[in-house]
Amino acid sequence: MSGELFKMLTGINMIHVPYRGSAPALTDMISGQVQVMFDNIPTSIEHIRAGRLHVLAVTGTTRSDLLPDVPTVADFIPGYEASAWYGLGAPRGTPPEVIDKLNKTVNQILADPAVKKRFADMGATLISTTPADFGKLMADETEKWGKVVKFSGAKPD
Repeated sequence: MSGELFKMLTGINMIHVPYRGSAPALTDMISGQVQVMFDNIPTSIEHIRAGRLHVLAVTGTTRSDLLPDVPTVADFIPGYEASAWYGLGAPRGTPPEVIDKLNKTVNQILADPAVKKRFADMGATLISTTPADFGKLMADETEKWGKVVKFSGAKPD
């Protein structure tokens, strides 16, 4: 979808090559079978460090601490942003006090310096948030990527 967003914002035509995960895609990228790949830093960083991959840009809104000399795509294409994010959810009807306790506990874990360092070493940034803010993020991302899916013409398989 990162590539489809790139195509949508630039008008460039690229052919999507579907893979069953990063490992086979990275193999083809390193061997020269494909010319460009949009991947997450944690799965690519060791290949980047070893010089097997050349990074053109990162897709987040800010430069990566692991790759500080690498620009963002948005430096060249205003409005481009594609970041992987993860969060916790609970079933509808979960009592608010349970949600609050889970949120507080998870945010405490995310604030731990050892946890932050471990994730930073993989190129990930930890963000503590509230359930309401996370709900807004999910809604905003659903709207944004829904437009990209529509643009791409992707269909359920």
